[in-house]
Amino acid sequence: MVNACCIVNCHNRSHDRRGKRTINGVRFFSFPAWKKNNGNQVAELTKRRRMAWVAAVRRTNITFSNISRNMFVCSRHFHTGKPAYEMLECHPDWVPSLHLGHTEVKTTHTQRFNRRTKRQQAAQRSQVDDAAPPDEAAQRSQVDDAAPPDEAAQRSQVDDAAPPDEAAQSSQVDDTAPEDNNRENRILKKELSQKKMDEHFFKDDDVKVKYYTGLTCFAVLMGVLQQLLPCLPQTVRKLSPFQMLVLTLMRLRLNLPIQHIAHIFCIDRKTVSTTFRDTIATMFTHLSPLVHWPERHCLQGSMPHQFVEAFGNRVSVIVDCFEINIERASNLKARAQTFSHYKHRHTLKYLIGWGGRVSDKHVTENSGLLNKLLPGDLVLADRGFDIRDSVGFMCAEVKVPAFTRGRCQLDAKYVEETRQADSSPQGPCGEGDWMCTQQVHHTK
Repeated sequence: MVNACCIVNCHNRSHDRRGKRTINGVRFFSFPAWKKNNGNQVAELTKRRRMAWVAAVRRTNITFSNISRNMFVCSRHFHTGKPAYEMLECHPDWVPSLHLGHTEVKTTHTQRFNRRTKRQQAAQRSQVDDAAPPDEAAQRSQVDDAAPPDEAAQRSQVDDAAPPDEAAQSSQVDDTAPEDNNRENRILKKELSQKKMDEHFFKDDDVKVKYYTGLTCFAVLMGVLQQLLPCLPQTVRKLSPFQMLVLTLMRLRLNLPIQHIAHIFCIDRKTVSTTFRDTIATMFTHLSPLVHWPERHCLQGSMPHQFVEAFGNRVSVIVDCFEINIERASNLKARAQTFSHYKHRHTLKYLIGWGGRVSDKHVTENSGLLNKLLPGDLVLADRGFDIRDSVGFMCAEVKVPAFTRGRCQLDAKYVEETRQADSSPQGPCGEGDWMCTQQVHHTK
């Protein structure tokens, strides 16, 4: 099958007229497909790319919905000789851009403004000329022609004798008007930037960055944005990629209601939910490899001495789950998954971000935490963590406080073990158990 490039004035073909394959290093690529069944983010991205290819080729017989299978673009029209990966929207080869066979006339805003001003002035002059009576125009011309030279000189003298104060005042008004307008524009821009959660609001103010996003400074915030920018969804036209990231970080750090965030960014609730969902998915994909599990000697070096005295150097991690309140989801399935019968409200259970209805055992087994254990490790857990079998598969041991259910009194052995465990210092939750103390310790 002979492949030919569909770009205007491009004559590259895979075979010559005799049907012999041409060996010139030129490759041919078909138009990107619209992937509608791979999620909203991929669907919107592939749709934009297909539209961009059609706009770059600019042929009447090629439209978004009507592209023949025989239409190809050769490698001559890409900087690297081939199209870029579809998720790298910022790459120059995301669409063909070289030797497209047509020229584009790019005009600036100043040129358009000058042309519009000239048209308006010409229209005004034509209206004045049309509205003036012919007799008056003739009289004006006759008077000008019949004016003696002495009168013309007197007119020039009168103009020269105009008071200097009046001329100076008019020049001052003309000179100060642009300065006043520029000053007013600067003031208005400053007030607008203080009300919009954009780059100007956070720039040079690390205190704001720390409070709203939890990041240390503005440079770190921009670094995170650069990592996520190629894959952030571009479906929300009311928000820039920077605002999408800030919105997500604000909701994670401050746990603000959706309606409150909608008022801050001047958007609707549905846009807030969609933006948060898509951005948090992108952050998980790109930032989850940055979660670092400390080396074993680091864990033992930071272990409180009470745990070392009670359990030796075998303790590798102390696990516990906690729940935070969330808003009720609009989706019925998500609403059922997040309702906690223990808290009697909708929650998220953390190790990290599971629905409040899920058990502690399920969270631990599916979070990847057990893969970090080494043979001989000791795991301290609360009574709700029935993970002895799962930890046993890793050749490790789990230790939980003794159960009192079905017993009148605990044995002396269990009493001593529980007493040693409960003698650890109180954690920030004030519960006096090891789970709260050591979980926060290892999280830091």
